[in-house]
Amino acid sequence: MKNYHMILTGLVLLYAVTSCGEKHHAEKHQATYQVTHPIEKDTLVYEEYVSQIHSIQHIELRAMEKGYLQNIFVDEGQLVKKGQLMFRIMPLIYEAEMQKAKAEANFAEIEYLNTKSLADSNIVSANELALAKAQLDKANAELSLANAHLGFTEIRAPFDGIMGRFHVRLGSLLDEGELLTTLSDNSNVWVYFNVPEAQYLDFISTASLDSLPEVYLQMANRKDFDNPGKIETIESDFNHETGNIAFRATFPNQRGILRHGETGNIKMPVEFPHALLIPQKATFEILDKKYVFLVDEEGVIQSREITVVAELPHLYLVSGGISSSDQILIEGLRKVVNGEKIHFDVVSHEAVMKELNGLHAE
Repeated sequence: MKNYHMILTGLVLLYAVTSCGEKHHAEKHQATYQVTHPIEKDTLVYEEYVSQIHSIQHIELRAMEKGYLQNIFVDEGQLVKKGQLMFRIMPLIYEAEMQKAKAEANFAEIEYLNTKSLADSNIVSANELALAKAQLDKANAELSLANAHLGFTEIRAPFDGIMGRFHVRLGSLLDEGELLTTLSDNSNVWVYFNVPEAQYLDFISTASLDSLPEVYLQMANRKDFDNPGKIETIESDFNHETGNIAFRATFPNQRGILRHGETGNIKMPVEFPHALLIPQKATFEILDKKYVFLVDEEGVIQSREITVVAELPHLYLVSGGISSSDQILIEGLRKVVNGEKIHFDVVSHEAVMKELNGLHAE
């Protein structure tokens, strides 16, 4: 009797499992999946490159003479004008040397005038007059040199710019050539970015340097800089270690937002006429390769490898593997297997894009 109940219980469980399996199998085949066609349209994609920002002029200001730093007339980060006095090195010695040179020049001039008067009266020879003139020229040259040394004790801005950090303080004993600070002209900035060889060849084979498109700068806070930039130069050679070549774009910087040493991303627009776009959710990966499921008119699905050229919000730009007439599965990719026959509905491009735009807005 006990065995009878065990057999009966087993039959009931087997029936239940079989019924659930048949029900699940029936539901699977009764499910209807959505498919769509790739969207074919002219598309603008922005290639991004890590960039380094440099002032159009960025120089080091160094002491031209030895001495104590007597005065500092500016501050770090201050905007200065061309010719503005910034530093003064104690000039006492050079002032004394200039006074000495001036006195010697005056003495040589008096000697020359006296000798010339005597030469005009044929009292001294022409050679003595020439010697006096040479002595005067030498004295004037030494005066000019002393004046130049005195001028080196005052350091003035060579152009309009922003002061950098001070490397010395008031009263510092300076050596000739010692670094004082830096000065940057940020009215325009140069932005350098490295382009791989293949992309460089694509750019240069389809356009000249003058006709390359304007580029845009995404700053470190992920916001776009106000003004577009113009690519003006390409370096002469490639970096043999990275295979890249440097481009330089110039950006106007009237508001002074950009500073020397900043980083960002250059965004270069690239046009793809008649590009094929598919939803990202319609793809799956196998060993770092991307695939889609194609659905034929009978509903049989077949996996197909695709080549992704660029990534857009919720979309992939595809260059190979499918055509605009293909039907691709856009849902239930994990519920089907290759070669399976399914029921499907074709969804329009507009409906797909509306759904994707809704996701993007969220």
